[in-house]
Amino acid sequence: MIILTDSSIRSSLVNASRKEKSDLTLPDGFDGIDFDVLDYLGWRDPKMGRRAYAIVPTLDGETIGVLLVQAEATPRSRAQCSWCRDTRLPNEVVFYGAKLAGPAGRRGSTVGTLICRDFQCSANVRNDPPLPYTGYDASAARQHRKDELVLRASSFVERVARQ
Repeated sequence: MIILTDSSIRSSLVNASRKEKSDLTLPDGFDGIDFDVLDYLGWRDPKMGRRAYAIVPTLDGETIGVLLVQAEATPRSRAQCSWCRDTRLPNEVVFYGAKLAGPAGRRGSTVGTLICRDFQCSANVRNDPPLPYTGYDASAARQHRKDELVLRASSFVERVARQ
């Protein structure tokens, strides 16, 4: 992932108003984040209860940021994250909604997805998968999971960014 700055994060947000961009609170320890182990940067805003942000590099090298809002209701059963699709999730999965960019978003159109509550997807896909058979290539499977995470996350933010 590319290294992000405060200004690059704020300018990448495609579905946030100027007020929402100025109210953004960077994640704790932002200066010490190791971007080499992240496929995207996601965090919950510590000052705004249900608000979260995801900054995702797209397949064409662009960076798109989206403002997300956690739904008030939680899934009734154990949900699977739509981005990392880890079946052994050590964390909670919640529904996040995002208003669309442009006129559609101003009219109230939204999209949503199930994501790890605290955006642990990058760590989840780097965990060794269970070995289903002798000779299974765990490192290739781990790389495939990382590639799939990038594809699913970038597809979601590109959908939000479309006007």
